[in-house]
Amino acid sequence: MSNTTIEVAGLRKRFGQTVALDGMTFTVNPGKVTAFVGPNGAGKSTTMRVILGLDAAEAGHALIGGRPYRSLRHPLTRVGALLDAGALQPSRTARNHLLWLAHSHGLGAGRVDEVIAEVGLAKASRRKAGGYSLGMRQRLGIAAALLGDPPVLMLDEPFNGMDPEGIVWMRGFLRALAAQGRAVLVSSHLMSELQESAGHLVVVGRGKVIADTSVADLIASASGDRVTVRTSARWDAMTTLTNAGATASATGDDTVTVSGLPAERIVAVLGQGNVPFSEVSAHQATLEEAYMNLTRDAVEYRAEPATEIVR
Repeated sequence: MSNTTIEVAGLRKRFGQTVALDGMTFTVNPGKVTAFVGPNGAGKSTTMRVILGLDAAEAGHALIGGRPYRSLRHPLTRVGALLDAGALQPSRTARNHLLWLAHSHGLGAGRVDEVIAEVGLAKASRRKAGGYSLGMRQRLGIAAALLGDPPVLMLDEPFNGMDPEGIVWMRGFLRALAAQGRAVLVSSHLMSELQESAGHLVVVGRGKVIADTSVADLIASASGDRVTVRTSARWDAMTTLTNAGATASATGDDTVTVSGLPAERIVAVLGQGNVPFSEVSAHQATLEEAYMNLTRDAVEYRAEPATEIVR
């Protein structure tokens, strides 16, 4: 794969009085999966549409391999995109849908059969696409994005509608595409899946970038110096550790999260206090936890927590 990048710089766009993009800036490099995440209304879909020339920005630019999408010759061979899995003719079979796309770009039937097999639709390729489940339509949309064997892929919510087998397949598939040297941009709300498949993360909120970092670095930062203690005497452990200068809070029936003391000191304090414990380990934050911390102030629509009704 060629050294193709997506470069987004200073994008600004309004819809009426609403600011959709407010200086959006980031780069998607080849050889890795870049997760593009943020709350609803953060500007993700608008950014992807601007990159693909479907919307025009009022300022800034979006380039693929140094050129705007509209100037690319044979764009299907440069960029493959899945923005809407429902964008197909339901009366066509999946294979005919792909044949129509392939012929319009000078590609042969052999390539159609290759991508059908690649996404696992060989047995269903002659069924009408209108009868496909959402997960199958996602696979068909990815097959369409792969037709031109492009070095750049942009996928919006590709995990939607996938069953457990499909989710596992998608994780590995995304990693394999990046390992081939492609630049892969994936927008999704499923943090647990992105933690397993993405190497880089662009977090956005209110039309601008909040964080642009590796997934590993963000999780490490969110984990901080916290230590998890597993104990059958939770309250005794909290009291003993607090008296030793730590901050301790119950995070489960048998777990306590501690900050302010290193793990070695925690072990010594619990031992001296004759407090039983079965595990003392560095706290590992999840990507979802790190994401929620970052975007707490960027959420536009927030519901009140549900309260339990006492009958």
